[in-house]
Amino acid sequence: MDFIGAQPTLDLTYSDVFLVPRRSAVGSRLAVDLAPTDGTPATIPLVSANMNSVTGPRLAAVLARRGGLGVLPQDMSETGLADAIAWVKAQPVGFDTPIVLGPEQTAADALRQVPAAEGQVVVVVEGGSAYAGALPGGSEPGQTFPAGRVLGVLAATRLAELPGDARLGDLASGKVPVLELRELGAAAQDPRAMFDAVDTALGDTGAEAVIIAEQGEVRGTLSRRSALRASIYRPALDASGRLAVAVAVGINGDPAARAKALATAGADVLVVDTAHGHQEGMIRALREISALGLGLPIVAGNIVTADGVTDLVDAGATILKVGVGPGAMCTTRMMTAVGRPQFSAVLETAQAARELGAHVWADGGVRYPRDVALALAAGAGSVMIGSWFAGTAESPGELLADANGRQYKESWGMASTKAVQGRFSRLDAFERARKELFAEGISSSKIYLDPQRPSVEDLVDMITSGVRSSFTYAGAASLTDFHVNARVGLQSAAGYEEGKALPVSW
Repeated sequence: MDFIGAQPTLDLTYSDVFLVPRRSAVGSRLAVDLAPTDGTPATIPLVSANMNSVTGPRLAAVLARRGGLGVLPQDMSETGLADAIAWVKAQPVGFDTPIVLGPEQTAADALRQVPAAEGQVVVVVEGGSAYAGALPGGSEPGQTFPAGRVLGVLAATRLAELPGDARLGDLASGKVPVLELRELGAAAQDPRAMFDAVDTALGDTGAEAVIIAEQGEVRGTLSRRSALRASIYRPALDASGRLAVAVAVGINGDPAARAKALATAGADVLVVDTAHGHQEGMIRALREISALGLGLPIVAGNIVTADGVTDLVDAGATILKVGVGPGAMCTTRMMTAVGRPQFSAVLETAQAARELGAHVWADGGVRYPRDVALALAAGAGSVMIGSWFAGTAESPGELLADANGRQYKESWGMASTKAVQGRFSRLDAFERARKELFAEGISSSKIYLDPQRPSVEDLVDMITSGVRSSFTYAGAASLTDFHVNARVGLQSAAGYEEGKALPVSW
């Protein structure tokens, strides 16, 4: 990457800069390869933040299916994390995890799991309610889906028009479109053939998705859009062909023992995480974990300086997590004055990491696809998304609705009072109260679902579409090319505003 005109003398954030188009031989967005080169299984440069309100097993599985990487948060128990990893690994790669509910459950029950949007469905199965548990959208970890009779596939848009107490069993009627895996054969490996098979099965049934079954058992669902996505995205897979997942580890206690246990449980990437990553506790934890020789990428952070890169790479990190204070749920800069504008932080750390054979994840501060493109231009290998993904159907927790019927999820910062209470719940009341005195960040915020993009997949579509276009403007067919070819200019606040679309009411 290089700047046009004068070199900046101040630290910059994403709104301070823009990308300059240049001569390009890349003729199509689909000719662009977005795969990172950081040693992770990801095939697109998007990572969901290790926040309790952002990444759970369901979101991690969906994101991996489209090539990204979900990071399960460190606040979960070791057993809970192992169960979550196992659940992600058990999910289908070529089709969607079904939302299985029982006939006695209601429309309101369903709408706490799926948004009232086109393409969202629930599968009604005899005995299905016995399998709806801690992990929304499927069974408990380690269990299979029920073999009970499939009663119907219900569209969420239809459920939203009915009384909340309407029983799903009374609504499930008509023909149920089913595709048996053994009958699909080679079509299951060919995205175009799979799309044609789904399209034919749906026909004029009025259903929005088909059931994928194996010997009569529900294995998943597939809509026309999901089948189409399979032709664009390559899933992030482990060496055994299962969906990949990352796990966060703290620096307190015995981080090496925890890292070893989670690697044994199947974690594909370890993220050693603390708010101030450039500290002795982090360096000690990294040395202990890297000495285990687990053979996994080790991410460490958060940092914002080249010195931080040098020390953490020397201790064993292969990827650095960069960002202090840019997150939407973070109040660190206002509370402490500590932090750094994110574009400059990524630019400096990425250059230092490159010289040491390491890589950078840009963590926080992205609000538009342009920001993701600028983080990659600055040298990031991947970009972490937090609150943006919190307001999706797949993020942890049930969907709630306000007085106007608008659906939302609750979100909170990882240093907030709510997060501290959860993280230190095992401490006695005195010690827990002491921890809460120093909490920072927002404890509760409503993140409303975008009715047009209610799923994390919808956001991935939007983000990668913008980033692919950025690559074509820069004449880059790969992420490595983009790091070299990207040209960046400085702009005023008025220049940034000029780039925004006018309101519809103008």
